[in-house]
Amino acid sequence: MTLKVMGIVNVTPDSFSDGGKFLDVNAAISHGLQLLEDGADILDIGGESTRPGAQSVSESDELARVLPVIEGILKKRPDAIISIDTTKSEVAAQALELGASIVNDVSAGTFDPRIMEVSANHGAELVLMHMQGTPRTMQKSPSYEDVVEEVFGFLSARAQAAEDAGVRRENIILDPGIGFGKKLEHNLLLIKNLSRLSDRYQVLLGVSRKSFIGELTGQKVDKRLAGTLATLPFAVGSRVSIVRVHDVRETVDFLKVFEALS
Repeated sequence: MTLKVMGIVNVTPDSFSDGGKFLDVNAAISHGLQLLEDGADILDIGGESTRPGAQSVSESDELARVLPVIEGILKKRPDAIISIDTTKSEVAAQALELGASIVNDVSAGTFDPRIMEVSANHGAELVLMHMQGTPRTMQKSPSYEDVVEEVFGFLSARAQAAEDAGVRRENIILDPGIGFGKKLEHNLLLIKNLSRLSDRYQVLLGVSRKSFIGELTGQKVDKRLAGTLATLPFAVGSRVSIVRVHDVRETVDFLKVFEALS
């Protein structure tokens, strides 16, 4: 498959979908290894929730959560491609030193600009995501004059900042930040216009189980798989590089059949 599947490993007590399930290190390692068995191309490991209203986590707590999980997974699967989901440069640096090769920053380097330099120094890929406000405030009253122009303009500027910091263009991945300071109509417009981003950079799309799917279907978080899968043809058609999902096996199966028929 040309579209890579990134499996989510939340080592947190409060993530919106699976908070607390994998806070235990051994549970998180087992979950990550299972996602690889299910067909994940990449594991995205994070120790700080970015759900709406989430509180920040200290650097020491975040390190204590994610480093043993990265180490444990790579001990069993040294071939695994690991992404560290963090906004903190020191967490990124230590994760990269352990063997991670991607930094996934929901703040696009605005919370800790040094994260770009850290990524460049390690030759890592860097995901830059758009978010209006912070996780604590982002869904209070998101508003845009033109959501596509504003989000894509922001991402282009952050990509240029990453290049200026030494990150190679081919290592930059842009994420429109579905659900991060956006209403339903904003999310739909961004998904429909993804090809404008993918013309210039790799693009990551994260829609798995998100609230806009619940708004459209009326389904609770654990019943949003069908709605999530419905976005995949748009991702393929828009030349998205990576989809970030909770349900790896189902996503991989869907893409195998869809791409064979395409």
